[in-house]
Amino acid sequence: MTTFPFAEEFSFSEARSHLADIANEVIYAGKRAILTRKGKQVVAIVSMEDLEALNALEDQIDLDDVKKALVDVKKRGTISLDAIKRKHNL
Repeated sequence: MTTFPFAEEFSFSEARSHLADIANEVIYAGKRAILTRKGKQVVAIVSMEDLEALNALEDQIDLDDVKKALVDVKKRGTISLDAIKRKHNL
């Protein structure tokens, strides 16, 4: 099981009973919470700031992938849909 700094684990039943306290720790103390089910980490509760940072990171990764794909297209060219259909007898 992975451990994360600044994160505390709670079972779903604990989280249900203490959700307001957990949310306040996330919001005001900058902590993260990991919810477990049958001992397995399944859900994380993070601040909106963390979520926005994660989304920005995903956007950057997507942009990098697009740039690599465009370089590949310039290098190799493209194949038309009709050519793919003919190749696969569609």
